[in-house]
Amino acid sequence: MRRSKMTAAQTNSSLAEHIRALRDHFDSVVLPLWMGPGFNGALGLPFESLDAATGAALPAQRYRAMACARQLYVFSEAPGAAAGAHADLLFESLRRVFRDDVNGGWRYSVDAQARPLDETQDLYTHAFIVLACAAYFRRSRNADARKLMLATSSVIEARFKTADSLYHAALSADLNQPLRAPAQNPMMHLTEAYLAAAHVAEPTLYAQRLRGLAQGISHFFVHAASQCISEERQGTAGNRLEPGHQFEWLSLVHGSAEVFEGLDLAESLPRAVRWSRRLGVDAGGVVAALDESGAVIDDTRRIWAQTEYLRVLGVLGDLPALEAGLAMFRTRFLHAGGWHECLDAEGTVVRADMPSTSPYHLATCLAAMPTVV
Repeated sequence: MRRSKMTAAQTNSSLAEHIRALRDHFDSVVLPLWMGPGFNGALGLPFESLDAATGAALPAQRYRAMACARQLYVFSEAPGAAAGAHADLLFESLRRVFRDDVNGGWRYSVDAQARPLDETQDLYTHAFIVLACAAYFRRSRNADARKLMLATSSVIEARFKTADSLYHAALSADLNQPLRAPAQNPMMHLTEAYLAAAHVAEPTLYAQRLRGLAQGISHFFVHAASQCISEERQGTAGNRLEPGHQFEWLSLVHGSAEVFEGLDLAESLPRAVRWSRRLGVDAGGVVAALDESGAVIDDTRRIWAQTEYLRVLGVLGDLPALEAGLAMFRTRFLHAGGWHECLDAEGTVVRADMPSTSPYHLATCLAAMPTVV
């Protein structure tokens, strides 16, 4: 993953310290949690969540393919032999436990004994498997990872894609019946996955797919007044605009400008981000959701939205805002044993666990930080 090309000389000492501290917390606290108490060695799977107070694994009800894939991505990107060895374990577990050898896709979840639980074919899950396999292949050069990435992409294109350049959010277990209509979030992560895949295979083909998807998003999901990408297709009653997703989209598109050059999405996203920063960010961080008038409809402060805000500030090079954002983030969201997943507007913790999926957002945030020495 690309890092911003700035040296410590180009950043002030306070910003550099915040970045070092965040990276150290990730390396010395977060990653060890998921190689230790967060990993079920008997099954070879990451637990879904840890107790934020003790760091102990919460009782397992299920294990999801998406969560395993996110962890595979994190450890494929992390430095060091221990992280690489853990990535090897996760890759083997991912394909052994979650691969649907009958239908060719991936099951959504297994139960606490790793028996099939939910056989839904979920686009969000498939996207993260493409992303994780691309990252793991780049690290390990394991040819099986590249093969799985390409096979999963083929399933997505053959089964999930609609006639209007969108993708169904979920299909039946046999991949024949749509269960959920196209939605923003799975297609955003498919964009992320295809960008990663293009680095290891068929860049021209993936660029064509990405441009078609971007045009579909612009046509069906962009809210005209704000230029934000809505969570559901425009015209859906009660639609939401999530600032965190505008930040996430811009980071993806900005980092691959050559792929999206000349498309409406490349023009609308900077305006969406400005609107979201003005109405969806305050001293307590990024709110969860606005309505289409800009009114706050969910003021929960989720950690992933904060990391995506920091990420886009790094991508855009807004160093004063990044310094202030990092200071707030370290004070409000990090603690000695890990992190707080959700706060309310006053800073009270409203979710007391640490999900296995959140280190992915910390990892992508850190990758966008200016390089400090």
